[in-house]
Amino acid sequence: MGSGGSRAAQVPDADRIRRETGFSQATLLRLYHRFRALDSNKKGYLSRVDLQQIGALAVNPLGDRIIDSFFPDGSLRVEFPDFVRVLAHFRPVDDEDTGTRDPMQPEPLNSRMNKLRFAFQLYDLDRDGKISRHEMLQVLRLMVGVQVTEEQLESITDRTVQEADEDGDGAVSFLEFTKSLEKMNIEQKMSIRILK
Repeated sequence: MGSGGSRAAQVPDADRIRRETGFSQATLLRLYHRFRALDSNKKGYLSRVDLQQIGALAVNPLGDRIIDSFFPDGSLRVEFPDFVRVLAHFRPVDDEDTGTRDPMQPEPLNSRMNKLRFAFQLYDLDRDGKISRHEMLQVLRLMVGVQVTEEQLESITDRTVQEADEDGDGAVSFLEFTKSLEKMNIEQKMSIRILK
């Protein structure tokens, strides 16, 4: 037996997950091995504690928020398919991914719009569809730490919200968020090379 086919069989429901996430068979297998390595007690799922072992998340100022995204609706565990779906948002966009997509198929998880939705939810803590001044301030505080004074931070927050808030309601909607990031290459900023 060839090692590629027999090893890929270890990934449960691999074909469906590959279609859904766009990951190659080799990447999916690597992610499955990483998932199993993080599952230190061999429970078959990951907890917050398991994800906190990931060094890149431990040093990322938004690490806790990213970990939260693995546990929607207060869930206490993430199984492999959901683990991979979250990571798919960080899969780089391939040139062949654009322009050849069947419009009847769901938008890829790593599309610009889905990357923006993912980023928006890191700010919108109360899930009300808007980023309030308070939520923006919390995120900026995490990102800059003690490098700026509280007064400077509040000024940056006010300016950021004011510039993005087109309807004047004092908060940033998803549409306003996407417009404010229109010129940013979000596809590259929200990519992890190993997730090809």
